[in-house]
Amino acid sequence: MLFAEIGREGQEKLLASRVVIIGCGALGTVIANNLARSGVGYIRIIDRDYIELSNLQRQILFDEEDLQNNLTKAAAAAQKLRKINSSIEIEEIIADVNPRNIEKFCQGMDLIMDATDNFNTRFLINDTSVKLRIPWIYGGAVSSMGMTHTIIPGETPCFRCIMPKVPPAGTADTCDLVGVLNGTVNVVASFQSVEAIKLLIGKKDALIKGSRYIDIWDNHYEILDHSIREDCPACQRKNFTYLQNNTEDAVYLCGQDSIQINPVNSSIDADNIIKRLETMGIRVLKNAFFLRFNIENVQFTLFHDGRAILKNTTDIAQAKSLYAKYIGL
Repeated sequence: MLFAEIGREGQEKLLASRVVIIGCGALGTVIANNLARSGVGYIRIIDRDYIELSNLQRQILFDEEDLQNNLTKAAAAAQKLRKINSSIEIEEIIADVNPRNIEKFCQGMDLIMDATDNFNTRFLINDTSVKLRIPWIYGGAVSSMGMTHTIIPGETPCFRCIMPKVPPAGTADTCDLVGVLNGTVNVVASFQSVEAIKLLIGKKDALIKGSRYIDIWDNHYEILDHSIREDCPACQRKNFTYLQNNTEDAVYLCGQDSIQINPVNSSIDADNIIKRLETMGIRVLKNAFFLRFNIENVQFTLFHDGRAILKNTTDIAQAKSLYAKYIGL
């Protein structure tokens, strides 16, 4: 409140604000930490994944104890944030964001924060933002480079004005291929967080106009200007291609040697699955978030919404076969 641009009135606006963070990895943990400590009143965190050792290099809300307790990212983050600020509401959702559920997750929110690691989800966020007229803030970080862009439907270029199509597979660097400095993540997510605060308190005049690009190793910083494309399929023609697509039933998780299975089923009968697997001599780890077991040299993490991540395979056909054989598809 001592910062003149926010003050008491701005702080009260933050407390009344509702923000959804899609993804709770490197960018997501920093954003969630910043916004919770800033007093944003309601924060919804959505992530599909569980914590792995390699995450601890940059995902600041997690520690080795979370890893040992087999926590999901959303659950571990929510636990930490409630200890940081008990006067705000934190909601964690363990789910894969897809065309079937994203509108429900974003409905009623004042702002969508992008903390994902893939362009398909970002294009899906953009469609949802334009359709529901909810601002969103893009962020990306890889190696020592990062970029942010603030999108306000009807006022600024949308993501498809800037990038008409998802880049072809294999053309974009990923953290799993070239690594990422934790400082890059912290800078990009902090830029996103400050932009979020400006939006939530109504200080649009202070927003960055265009895309902010940085390279913290080469000490490069620039702002790239963009214009609304008259033929943009999303914000001008309202053709929500990504929102209308059916979710793929199985996808390769880049750099993780894993396949994610996305069944239409909305839940599983965990006890029945455990009983069936144990009669086959398969030991099952169960917690409040998922079942985990090993089958045919593949680590199987089965979430309670029926979604599964099969690690140590890159063969979609094999993954679907194993799911059908042991769970039922």
